[in-house]
Amino acid sequence: MDENKALWEKCVAFHGHVCGGLTIGYKAVLYAVELLELSFSQDEQVVCVSENDACGVDAIQVILGCTVGKGNLLFHMRGKQAFSFYNRKTGKSVRLVLKPNPGPMTRQESFAYYQSCEPAQMFDVKPTVISLPETARLFDSYVCDCCGETTGANWIRLAGGKKLCLDCCADYDRFRV
Repeated sequence: MDENKALWEKCVAFHGHVCGGLTIGYKAVLYAVELLELSFSQDEQVVCVSENDACGVDAIQVILGCTVGKGNLLFHMRGKQAFSFYNRKTGKSVRLVLKPNPGPMTRQESFAYYQSCEPAQMFDVKPTVISLPETARLFDSYVCDCCGETTGANWIRLAGGKKLCLDCCADYDRFRV
């Protein structure tokens, strides 16, 4: 079994089924690996900012080791099939944006179409528009004075002299009716 076939099978096993969306992420990763000389990230050497939370993100996790928990998979939700990849070691980055497909297709036709494409046919290569995100921070924790649950300092609000988590702190928005 060639290396790419084995990677595809790992992605399918992780995702749970084959689909066009998984194929899009898979091909984006293969292209990013080629363009930026990337390999599996044990920590935060490789960063991906995805502009969607669709199926393709699973391939990014499997192949590059980018995960939310490690802090090297971030979401900049724009509803686009676009992925920015960063190589911290070399300082290089690229934004891959899916090109429009040739027309209306069924799910099966879409899957077959994307499977048949080379990554360079599928994506426009653009410069990244988001600066390389800083490495993940560790935050002190505080106990919410209302619910008693421990919360990271970045998500604590001071209200009436009390430390409150976001769930317990009343929203303040003068424009909401």
